[in-house]
Amino acid sequence: MERIYYDHAASTPVHPEVVSEMMSVYTGTFGNPSSTHAYGRGVRQLLNRSRDIVAASIGCTAVEIVFTGGGTESDNMALIGAARAARKQHGKTHIITSATEHHAILHASEALEEEGFRVTILPVDEHGFVSLADVANAIDAETAIISIMYVNNETGAIQPIEEIGALARSRGVLFHVDAVQALGTITIDLKQLPVDLMSFSAHKINGPQGVGALFVRKGITLESFSHGGSQERGRRAGTENVAGIVGFAKAVELSVKSIEERKLLLTQLRYRWIERMIETVGEDRIAVNGHDTMQAPHILNMSFISISSETMLMNLDLAGIAASGGSACTSGALEPSYVLKAMGVSIERQASAVRFSFGLGNTMEELEQAAKKVETFIGRVRTNA
Repeated sequence: MERIYYDHAASTPVHPEVVSEMMSVYTGTFGNPSSTHAYGRGVRQLLNRSRDIVAASIGCTAVEIVFTGGGTESDNMALIGAARAARKQHGKTHIITSATEHHAILHASEALEEEGFRVTILPVDEHGFVSLADVANAIDAETAIISIMYVNNETGAIQPIEEIGALARSRGVLFHVDAVQALGTITIDLKQLPVDLMSFSAHKINGPQGVGALFVRKGITLESFSHGGSQERGRRAGTENVAGIVGFAKAVELSVKSIEERKLLLTQLRYRWIERMIETVGEDRIAVNGHDTMQAPHILNMSFISISSETMLMNLDLAGIAASGGSACTSGALEPSYVLKAMGVSIERQASAVRFSFGLGNTMEELEQAAKKVETFIGRVRTNA
């Protein structure tokens, strides 16, 4: 059976050029980048080159890049590290975030509450957007950091990052942005964006799993929660994953270089899939969860009214189409999406929501094949629903 992958927001296929770069590391060198001999220096050069590539691609300096084990670690390092440092340096113990953040932020916030921090979780509107007025009203003299994601991983909603960042900066508050789903689909220039910390992940942009990065603007202090070495300027102890980092750098380079053509194709795929599902299921049976335009081109969250998410996902899988019920970190759960719930989406739509996300390898021709596969089972599913 020919399989079709529409779950790129969960993880992406590794680009062949990324594999090639990583294999050259695996087969060509094995030194520790902290070693001072020739083997170590050779690997250190690869690490430095990768850091330069990532930094240049997002508009920052190499010293502002910390390589991590992925987006979750980057989020934790930013929120926990910055919050603890702010408490130690300034006595600030207030955190602001939103109800639709990734669990890497929400769960880290809960952990910080247990340490005595106060957390304000902002609501979102029906499109999943945070209100700038709500952010302004939540800031007080004790606020240490605000954390708002750039692109929501379930709906694709693009938050007003520039406006929130400008507000945070005017009030002397640190601003962290989870940009895991934004990298490669939105141009990021940290020379211009009023952001202090930004998280990234390789496997969302056709890089390897298990590697990511955190942008830490020069002058920002983080309290490290890993100990045992002085790697990454003392911010993350442990020997660096050099092959993974080299692969990540290549993935960043490729995704940024092709961003405009990728955005065009992804937008076409997204809108065509909406059209085909409406044709197949009926306009009154399809509801798109999110905004029409203020959202990333690769993510589409839609409800198949009267068909449960589990039923739809099972039949899609049997037809060879991979999709998701929401975040990959919670896809094993049967509960409706907390993101859609926070948006005020009806229970009926929550219970019938499916996330499709597009990327490398997807084509319009393949999409038409996928739509025909849905046509073959949708009548049966609706009859039995």
